[in-house]
Amino acid sequence: GDWIETGLHIFFGAYPNMMNLFKELDIEERLQWKEHQMAFAMPQFPGEFTKFNFPAALPAPLNMGYAILTNDRMLSWPEKIQTGLPLLPMLVQGQEYVDAQDELSVAEWMTRNGMPQRISDELFVAMAKALDFIDPDKLSMTVVLTAMNRFLNETHGSKTAFLDGNQPDRLCKPIQEYVEARGGEVRLNSGLKRIELNDDLTVSGFRLRGREGEQGELVQADMYVSAMSVDAFKLLCPAPWREHPSGYFSQLEELQGIPVMNVHLWFDRKLSAPDSLVFSRSPLLSVYADMSTTCKEYWAPTSMLELVFAPCDECAGAEVNWIGRPDDDIVQATLRELERIFPDEIKPDGSKAVLTKSVVVKTPRSVYAAVPGRNKFRPSQEGPLANFILAGDYTDQRYLGSMEGAVFSGKLAAEVIAEKSLGLPTKGVKEVHFSILEKLTVNI
Repeated sequence: GDWIETGLHIFFGAYPNMMNLFKELDIEERLQWKEHQMAFAMPQFPGEFTKFNFPAALPAPLNMGYAILTNDRMLSWPEKIQTGLPLLPMLVQGQEYVDAQDELSVAEWMTRNGMPQRISDELFVAMAKALDFIDPDKLSMTVVLTAMNRFLNETHGSKTAFLDGNQPDRLCKPIQEYVEARGGEVRLNSGLKRIELNDDLTVSGFRLRGREGEQGELVQADMYVSAMSVDAFKLLCPAPWREHPSGYFSQLEELQGIPVMNVHLWFDRKLSAPDSLVFSRSPLLSVYADMSTTCKEYWAPTSMLELVFAPCDECAGAEVNWIGRPDDDIVQATLRELERIFPDEIKPDGSKAVLTKSVVVKTPRSVYAAVPGRNKFRPSQEGPLANFILAGDYTDQRYLGSMEGAVFSGKLAAEVIAEKSLGLPTKGVKEVHFSILEKLTVNI
């Protein structure tokens, strides 16, 4: 059968913790690094692509400067200047400036800095949908600036790699084997039913789901970690925690996941897609790749496109609640977009490439929605309870909603556990925003 994925999992050179994970697992050779470039479809020139090429001989930020300055198909010289000048404070002030822009959407930041709408249409729409599956008028500018800051400061930051095969066998299984070789245990199909508490509200155990009519096992430990998504954790968060006077758990109500869909399309022939990730610059699609070309295990003489369909509901900026529509409607809408990207290869009448199979994977809540003003509500990994730690991309860490953010949050959670077990001082609990504490006071 075919492997079906929840999304396009792309590895960037700016993912140091993810790269360390591959190194520690001794599977670095499983990353298929692509030519250092960023490829964009050209809707105004159907069937054509343009690339920003990063020369290997130049270090950052010169390689990015070269890539932007030598591409004349997306932005004119005046537009390049209008794009570059507002970014100078980021280069001077660094992460402090990046973090301070979280209250602004991408669209608001552009208006404040006098950038014309065409720059958003040409560049920022594609970046916003690729980074958080959301339109620029909904996305925090901190997200875009964080990515650009990494790309500007790391020579290989924007270079991309694909895993050479399916995620469960090529990445997840080595992680499981690594844990088990060191005395750990990895349990599958062991869902968490509830978090049980002591009188002081610390965790007494994780109660697993049992067979129908039976009590599930109570797993007990010295320390407990939740690496669930924010939406899943909120469903299982014990009621007494939601009213905790610290406000630590209450702030999670300000966070929620963003919906996204991954569309798999198989064709009867090879399409002319580049051997790389492609920014579609389509109203309905974010990024896509021909996995029959980019991934060793998926190689085939015919194309299998994997496409991220975003935004896919009104909250993320879509005009239609696509995630609630039948799969066939989504496939047909995707094909209409592809007819514009591949006009010589995909025709409405089916006279060219023929769709042989399709699968739509819907994720109602994926990475946390990085809408403006959310960073102040993202909790530290350490909380007010002595034996409970949070991990997940929504927790406070600089890589936001990404695979790198998830891995880094796990590393930070592990650091808290190690420091506590050794009796060392921790970084402490991040201060809860006053608006959360005010709500708690009113409710009390």
